[in-house]
Amino acid sequence: MTGVPKTRERILTAAAALFHEKGFNGTSMADLASQVGMTKSSLYHHFPKKQALLSEIIEVTVNRVTPLVQQIAEADQPVRQRFHRAVAIHTAEAIRDQDAVACFIEEGRYLSSDFMAAHVLERDGYERLFRQIFEEGIVSGEFVDQDSELAVRAILGMCNSVVRWYRADGRHTPDEIASLFADMAVRAASAGASSPTLLEGGAP
Repeated sequence: MTGVPKTRERILTAAAALFHEKGFNGTSMADLASQVGMTKSSLYHHFPKKQALLSEIIEVTVNRVTPLVQQIAEADQPVRQRFHRAVAIHTAEAIRDQDAVACFIEEGRYLSSDFMAAHVLERDGYERLFRQIFEEGIVSGEFVDQDSELAVRAILGMCNSVVRWYRADGRHTPDEIASLFADMAVRAASAGASSPTLLEGGAP
Protein backbone atom coordinates (compact mmCIF):
# COMPACT_ATOMS: atom_id res chain seq x y z
CA MET A 1 0.00 0.00 0.00
CA THR A 2 2.80 2.42 0.80
CA GLY A 3 4.10 2.13 -2.75
CA VAL A 4 0.94 3.55 -4.34
CA PRO A 5 1.19 7.12 -2.98
CA LYS A 6 4.92 7.18 -3.73
CA THR A 7 4.26 6.07 -7.30
CA ARG A 8 1.59 8.74 -7.76
CA GLU A 9 3.96 11.38 -6.36
CA ARG A 10 6.69 10.25 -8.75
CA ILE A 11 4.29 10.44 -11.67
CA LEU A 12 3.04 13.90 -10.66
CA THR A 13 6.59 15.23 -10.23
CA ALA A 14 7.67 13.89 -13.62
CA ALA A 15 4.50 15.17 -15.30
CA ALA A 16 4.93 18.67 -13.87
CA ALA A 17 8.51 18.80 -15.16
CA LEU A 18 7.47 17.62 -18.63
CA PHE A 19 4.48 19.97 -18.81
CA HIS A 20 6.77 22.85 -17.78
CA GLU A 21 9.43 21.91 -20.33
CA LYS A 22 7.31 20.82 -23.31
CA GLY A 23 3.87 22.21 -22.48
CA PHE A 24 0.74 20.25 -21.67
CA ASN A 25 -0.20 19.77 -25.32
CA GLY A 26 3.37 18.90 -26.25
CA THR A 27 3.60 16.05 -23.73
CA SER A 28 2.09 12.65 -24.41
CA MET A 29 1.25 9.93 -21.94
CA ALA A 30 3.88 7.83 -23.75
CA ASP A 31 6.48 10.53 -22.95
CA LEU A 32 5.49 10.41 -19.30
CA ALA A 33 5.44 6.61 -19.12
CA SER A 34 8.96 6.54 -20.54
CA GLN A 35 10.12 9.22 -18.09
CA VAL A 36 8.89 7.31 -15.02
CA GLY A 37 9.91 3.90 -16.35
CA MET A 38 6.54 2.21 -16.64
CA THR A 39 4.20 1.01 -19.36
CA LYS A 40 1.38 3.18 -20.65
CA SER A 41 -1.16 0.72 -19.30
CA SER A 42 0.38 0.98 -15.81
CA LEU A 43 0.32 4.77 -16.07
CA TYR A 44 -3.34 4.76 -17.08
CA HIS A 45 -4.07 2.63 -14.02
CA HIS A 46 -3.01 5.59 -11.83
CA PHE A 47 -4.29 8.39 -14.07
CA PRO A 48 -6.93 7.50 -16.67
CA LYS A 49 -6.26 10.66 -18.70
CA LYS A 50 -3.80 13.51 -19.00
CA GLN A 51 -6.39 16.05 -17.85
CA ALA A 52 -6.61 14.27 -14.48
CA LEU A 53 -2.84 14.55 -14.11
CA LEU A 54 -2.78 18.30 -14.73
CA SER A 55 -5.75 18.85 -12.45
CA GLU A 56 -4.12 16.98 -9.58
CA ILE A 57 -0.80 18.83 -10.01
CA ILE A 58 -2.67 22.13 -9.72
CA GLU A 59 -4.84 20.96 -6.82
CA VAL A 60 -1.87 19.70 -4.78
CA THR A 61 -0.02 22.99 -5.34
CA VAL A 62 -2.97 25.18 -4.36
CA ASN A 63 -3.84 23.07 -1.32
CA ARG A 64 -0.27 23.30 -0.09
CA VAL A 65 0.19 27.06 -0.41
CA THR A 66 -3.31 28.43 0.30
CA PRO A 67 -3.34 27.52 4.03
CA LEU A 68 0.02 29.27 4.47
CA VAL A 69 -1.32 32.51 2.99
CA GLN A 70 -4.62 32.19 4.87
CA GLN A 71 -2.75 31.93 8.16
CA ILE A 72 -0.86 35.12 7.29
CA ALA A 73 -4.06 36.93 6.25
CA GLU A 74 -5.68 36.11 9.61
CA ALA A 75 -2.63 36.89 11.75
CA ASP A 76 -2.70 39.69 14.32
CA GLN A 77 0.01 41.75 12.62
CA PRO A 78 0.21 45.11 10.83
CA VAL A 79 -1.07 45.17 7.26
CA ARG A 80 2.29 45.94 5.68
CA GLN A 81 3.94 43.08 7.53
CA ARG A 82 1.22 40.60 6.55
CA PHE A 83 1.24 41.68 2.91
CA HIS A 84 5.04 41.46 2.82
CA ARG A 85 4.93 37.94 4.28
CA ALA A 86 2.19 36.80 1.90
CA VAL A 87 4.00 38.07 -1.20
CA ALA A 88 7.30 36.63 0.01
CA ILE A 89 5.92 33.17 0.69
CA HIS A 90 4.07 33.13 -2.64
CA THR A 91 7.29 33.98 -4.49
CA ALA A 92 9.49 31.57 -2.54
CA GLU A 93 7.06 28.69 -3.03
CA ALA A 94 6.80 29.46 -6.74
CA ILE A 95 10.56 29.03 -7.00
CA ARG A 96 10.83 25.96 -4.79
CA ASP A 97 8.01 24.15 -6.62
CA GLN A 98 8.80 25.71 -9.98
CA ASP A 99 7.47 22.98 -12.28
CA ALA A 100 4.14 22.53 -10.49
CA VAL A 101 3.55 26.27 -10.11
CA ALA A 102 4.33 26.74 -13.81
CA CYS A 103 1.57 24.23 -14.52
CA PHE A 104 -0.80 26.23 -12.31
CA ILE A 105 0.10 29.51 -14.03
CA GLU A 106 0.72 28.50 -17.65
CA GLU A 107 -0.96 25.17 -18.32
CA GLY A 108 -4.18 25.48 -16.31
CA ARG A 109 -5.84 27.11 -19.32
CA TYR A 110 -5.81 23.71 -21.05
CA LEU A 111 -8.04 22.07 -18.48
CA SER A 112 -11.34 20.81 -19.81
CA SER A 113 -14.53 22.42 -18.50
CA ASP A 114 -15.19 19.73 -15.89
CA PHE A 115 -11.78 20.34 -14.29
CA MET A 116 -11.62 24.09 -15.02
CA ALA A 117 -14.52 25.01 -12.74
CA ALA A 118 -12.71 23.69 -9.65
CA HIS A 119 -9.45 25.32 -10.75
CA VAL A 120 -11.08 28.74 -11.12
CA LEU A 121 -12.69 28.50 -7.68
CA GLU A 122 -9.36 27.61 -6.07
CA ARG A 123 -7.50 30.34 -7.95
CA ASP A 124 -10.06 33.00 -7.08
CA GLY A 125 -10.08 31.94 -3.42
CA TYR A 126 -6.32 32.23 -3.30
CA GLU A 127 -6.31 35.71 -4.85
CA ARG A 128 -9.06 36.74 -2.46
CA LEU A 129 -6.73 36.24 0.52
CA PHE A 130 -4.29 38.79 -0.94
CA ARG A 131 -7.14 41.21 -1.67
CA GLN A 132 -8.35 40.83 1.90
CA ILE A 133 -5.03 42.09 3.23
CA PHE A 134 -4.72 44.74 0.53
CA GLU A 135 -8.18 46.14 1.19
CA GLU A 136 -7.48 46.32 4.93
CA GLY A 137 -4.50 48.47 4.01
CA ILE A 138 -6.68 50.75 1.91
CA VAL A 139 -9.22 51.13 4.72
CA SER A 140 -6.48 51.91 7.25
CA GLY A 141 -4.90 54.45 4.90
CA GLU A 142 -1.63 52.51 4.70
CA PHE A 143 -2.16 51.56 1.05
CA VAL A 144 -3.19 53.79 -1.84
CA ASP A 145 -6.94 53.70 -2.57
CA GLN A 146 -7.09 51.82 -5.88
CA ASP A 147 -8.66 48.81 -7.59
CA SER A 148 -7.53 46.02 -5.27
CA GLU A 149 -8.31 43.24 -7.74
CA LEU A 150 -6.12 44.69 -10.48
CA ALA A 151 -3.39 45.71 -8.04
CA VAL A 152 -3.17 42.21 -6.53
CA ARG A 153 -3.12 40.62 -9.96
CA ALA A 154 -0.29 42.95 -10.98
CA ILE A 155 1.70 41.94 -7.90
CA LEU A 156 1.05 38.23 -8.31
CA GLY A 157 1.92 38.51 -11.99
CA MET A 158 5.31 39.95 -11.04
CA CYS A 159 5.87 37.15 -8.54
CA ASN A 160 4.69 34.43 -10.92
CA SER A 161 7.26 35.50 -13.51
CA VAL A 162 9.96 33.71 -11.50
CA VAL A 163 8.85 30.33 -12.86
CA ARG A 164 9.96 31.47 -16.31
CA TRP A 165 13.39 32.85 -15.53
CA TYR A 166 14.66 31.57 -12.16
CA ARG A 167 17.79 29.43 -12.31
CA ALA A 168 19.44 27.73 -9.34
CA ASP A 169 22.84 29.08 -10.43
CA GLY A 170 21.57 32.68 -10.53
CA ARG A 171 22.81 35.59 -8.41
CA HIS A 172 20.05 35.41 -5.78
CA THR A 173 18.65 32.69 -3.56
CA PRO A 174 14.88 32.02 -3.53
CA ASP A 175 14.54 33.77 -0.16
CA GLU A 176 16.44 36.83 -1.41
CA ILE A 177 14.23 37.13 -4.48
CA ALA A 178 11.10 36.62 -2.36
CA SER A 179 12.14 39.37 0.05
CA LEU A 180 13.05 41.80 -2.74
CA PHE A 181 9.72 41.24 -4.53
CA ALA A 182 7.83 41.65 -1.26
CA ASP A 183 9.69 44.93 -0.58
CA MET A 184 8.75 46.22 -4.03
CA ALA A 185 5.11 45.19 -3.63
CA VAL A 186 4.71 46.93 -0.28
CA ARG A 187 6.46 50.09 -1.47
CA ALA A 188 4.29 50.26 -4.59
CA ALA A 189 1.09 49.74 -2.60
CA SER A 190 1.89 52.09 0.29
CA ALA A 191 0.21 55.48 0.58
CA GLY A 192 2.30 58.63 0.32
CA ALA A 193 3.11 61.42 -2.10
CA SER A 194 6.17 59.56 -3.41
CA SER A 195 4.32 56.26 -3.91
CA PRO A 196 2.44 56.05 -7.26
CA THR A 197 -0.33 53.49 -7.45
CA LEU A 198 0.35 50.14 -9.08
CA LEU A 199 -2.15 50.95 -11.80
CA GLU A 200 -0.33 54.16 -12.68
CA GLY A 201 2.86 52.18 -13.12
CA GLY A 202 4.95 55.09 -11.84
CA ALA A 203 4.11 57.35 -14.79
CA PRO A 204 4.21 61.10 -14.07
